[in-house]
Amino acid sequence: MGVLRWLAAAALCTAIRGQDYGLDRTFQDRTGLSRPPPHFGSIYHVRGVINLPYAEIEEPFEAWYNLTGNKSRIQYYGGQVITYQLAAVKPYGMQYKITPETTEKEVNTRKCFQLPGSKEDMVKAQSVFPSVDGFKFLREEYYRGRYCAVWQNVTRWAQKKNVYTLWVTNSSCGVAPVHYEMRGYNSLLGSHYDKYEISYTDFDNSFPPSIFDLPVNGEPGWAPPILPVGLGLMASPPCSPETKKCGFLPGSAAEHRVLVNPMEDLVGRHQPRAHEVFHHYRRRLGRRYGSAQELEHRQSVFVHNMRFVHSRNRAALSYTLALNHLADRTPQELAALRGRRRSGAPNNGQPFPTELYAGLILPESLDWRMYGAVTPVKDQAVCGSCWSFATTGAMEGALFLKTGVLTPLSQQVLIDCSWGFGNYACDGGEEWRAYEWIKKHGGIASTESYGTYLGQNGLCHYNQSEMLAKITGYVNVTSGNITAVKAAIYKHGPVAVSIDASHKTFSFYSNGIYYEPKCANKPGTLDHAVLAVGYGVLQGETYWLIKNSWSTYWGNDGYILMAMKDNNCGVATEATYPILA
Repeated sequence: MGVLRWLAAAALCTAIRGQDYGLDRTFQDRTGLSRPPPHFGSIYHVRGVINLPYAEIEEPFEAWYNLTGNKSRIQYYGGQVITYQLAAVKPYGMQYKITPETTEKEVNTRKCFQLPGSKEDMVKAQSVFPSVDGFKFLREEYYRGRYCAVWQNVTRWAQKKNVYTLWVTNSSCGVAPVHYEMRGYNSLLGSHYDKYEISYTDFDNSFPPSIFDLPVNGEPGWAPPILPVGLGLMASPPCSPETKKCGFLPGSAAEHRVLVNPMEDLVGRHQPRAHEVFHHYRRRLGRRYGSAQELEHRQSVFVHNMRFVHSRNRAALSYTLALNHLADRTPQELAALRGRRRSGAPNNGQPFPTELYAGLILPESLDWRMYGAVTPVKDQAVCGSCWSFATTGAMEGALFLKTGVLTPLSQQVLIDCSWGFGNYACDGGEEWRAYEWIKKHGGIASTESYGTYLGQNGLCHYNQSEMLAKITGYVNVTSGNITAVKAAIYKHGPVAVSIDASHKTFSFYSNGIYYEPKCANKPGTLDHAVLAVGYGVLQGETYWLIKNSWSTYWGNDGYILMAMKDNNCGVATEATYPILA
């Protein structure tokens, strides 16, 4: 009886698949002379992992596909983000995206967004496999322990050559996908401009029709809590798309199509929609590049950064990322913005007077911006001068607390004049070395007296008679002591802090409480200097309010909330503040 059931299942597989794809047939088959291209059926379910090496991403997904009904569902990171492509919704189909959202009032509530199709761009069911049109049989080989047939397509346009390779093997239901990869070479750049891979597992041809029901109740303003995901099915009640009340996606129209169906760009062989997003980005920021070669290079960098941003946002983190003004920058260029030199040399700072604040009652939250102690966010430009911005920020706050007047102080004077104390201008420096210069030279120049910030090394030219804010020294806040740093901010104003900002998640931060498990927090591992202007609590999570110097285009108008948990990224490791005379 078991054999009969197996034969019936095999017959059903053959009927569904319409193909038998044995790898052990005749030599003629193995050379591909009579072998048909692989076909995965009109109905399937599969799991897999997307690997984007240039974006440093490995993203799990699960997909359900019904070509007959012209609908599909793809979910990412175990169902944290779910996308639907439903062609039957009139007039041109509809795409839905179910995603968690965290705001000031709610945490990880599911929200629905929709994107209707158009006459020019009708919604279709989205496969997670490439179309095999134009693929040619290449060879047979063992791949990751499985005997596979290898198919390949080579596509060329302009200076680009894309090689698409697909590995398939036998399963109980015929041919099954194993691995797919794309390698892109640009002769203009003389390098590989793109690379991504998709590995497939758990391929089968059956699932319940209810898998395409949206997991919502259809009420306006729907925002139920995230429910458990198990066996690929949502635990919440379904409803039909017709009764669903969904909002529209924020951002540019070009980016909408990528956000609601990211898989299309990975398995399609047409000019990716990501390039449309890049052109919109260029127009919005007024980007102009010096040559066709640089344009190609920047576009390639942007696409990798865009994939990273979108993928991390699908992971439902405690914060979100965005394609900011740094999205066309390479990792090397981003590193140049993190100009804190990690010398490890001891300084002459005073120890934090813990005993003076033993009985201090700290407020739950504090924001020195509300009291007028913080100057507007600036842009350090392509210059590793973050240390000078952190130093002047702490000096400005201390001077405000003493005089009641907020005076913008010059970063440029520190860049130009503090070489003798071990700073290297746009090639990096440390805050304590800047304090030492200020102490010796009787203060620091204001921005008004010294001149505007250049974003480049300049000639030292300060006027001694115009120096402000003499200091007697500076304090090293007890390393790793969260309470001490909070007390320092409360009693002395904004403090200069050093952090590990080497992760892409920091470069493209937009909002929410930033927590990066990969962050370092030890002395000698911190590569960026910023200003802690306050602290607070959001939905039970404590955070530092940090002012960066990468313009208001970065983060939340130039600011970031950084988690206090585990001294993440080292905010409390090397905090300092000046002592005014």
